Amino acid sequence: MDDNPWLSLDYLRRSGDEVLDHLLIHVSLTLQAVAIALAIALPLAILARRLPRLSGPILGVTGVLYTIPSLALFALLAPYTGIGRTTVLIGLVAYALLVLVRNTIVGLEGVDRDVVDAARGLGYSRTRLLFTVELPNALPSIVAGLRLATVTTVALVTVGVVVGYGGLGQLMFRGLQSNYRAQIATSSLLCIALALVLDVLILLLARWAMPWTRTRRRASRAASPESAA
Repeated sequence: MDDNPWLSLDYLRRSGDEVLDHLLIHVSLTLQAVAIALAIALPLAILARRLPRLSGPILGVTGVLYTIPSLALFALLAPYTGIGRTTVLIGLVAYALLVLVRNTIVGLEGVDRDVVDAARGLGYSRTRLLFTVELPNALPSIVAGLRLATVTTVALVTVGVVVGYGGLGQLMFRGLQSNYRAQIATSSLLCIALALVLDVLILLLARWAMPWTRTRRRASRAASPESAA
């Protein structure tokens, strides 16, 4: 019998508390990084939409940040921000910005101009127009970017092991060093499961926040030739 299996309940029984601690770190890093990135990306995208001449520089800067190799970025930040959570968070936020900014801009640009003109005709201010018309109609694109950024962040958290704060990446690294297959497999499967769970949660929250999309889908199905037949 293999003394070092890939899947081992015995490993979970012996190291369950350690696995849970690293999983919670992984979850908190992911959620905090995505929340901060979204808080930065939304104003940047709105600014780029309001002032088109800034769109290129904003997308350019976020694009450059996204192309920096993660190991290099964490290593470059460490001398200035130290070893640990802060360095990892800065890196994760930097990587999530491009997707969130780009998708938000695309969503805002895709809002039906007739709807916008109608709102303006009703006397909507720019602020009211943004929050009651443009952003709600841009939500599908924003949510798509949020889902992609979240799943990507779950994977990138593991790279934080280079500065000593990688969540489940710590277990993966130790497993690779000791060739402990159960540790590698457990941490990898938990990363995959976490990405799937967060993706589904975002999708469910989006459906709750956008009830009009369900109405449109039902109306579309009812009007389709197949349903009429």
